[in-house]
Amino acid sequence: MPILKREVDLSPSHLFELSATEHPWWVAYVRSRQEKGLARHLAGHGVGLYLPQAEKRVRRAGRTFVSSLPLFPGYLFFRGPAEARRTALRSDLIVEILPVSDQAGLDAELRNLRLLQEAGIPLVPHPYLEPGDEVEVVDGPFRGVTGTVLREKGPLRLVVSVTFLRQSVAAELDREAVVPLRRRLAAAG
Repeated sequence: MPILKREVDLSPSHLFELSATEHPWWVAYVRSRQEKGLARHLAGHGVGLYLPQAEKRVRRAGRTFVSSLPLFPGYLFFRGPAEARRTALRSDLIVEILPVSDQAGLDAELRNLRLLQEAGIPLVPHPYLEPGDEVEVVDGPFRGVTGTVLREKGPLRLVVSVTFLRQSVAAELDREAVVPLRRRLAAAG
């Protein structure tokens, strides 16, 4: 049973074939949970958009519920000239429109993401972590301990420095075992 049904995620179907000079990319940072509303608004006004979504399945009381949620909560990608930007702003759903300085880079990343979606590969949102980021371990023997990412060890592993008693220990952890500390603090605030 869908709770949040899948809505338009790409419009028009030839979005990635549009001219980059005539239809530059924009990134809309929207009010909380307004990504699909903005997508409907833009599609209704003929503005090209891309809203990657992922299915989330939850089992409650023996029933499975499926929701289609934005892969990047709070953000929607759209293309067009200055008039498209004005149309988006008229929706009253946008906090800020972020200009894209590397048009080719964003276009390549979004094309690759779309290819993964079309191949049917399940996409799972994951926080971006890099060396120097503070993290909290949420699984395994270090659960509840905070640390600092030292380096990446392949696509699925991190080496994290964990300090206690003013001594440091480095541990190799699965990416899924840690969350960014800033996210944990924001949720508590």
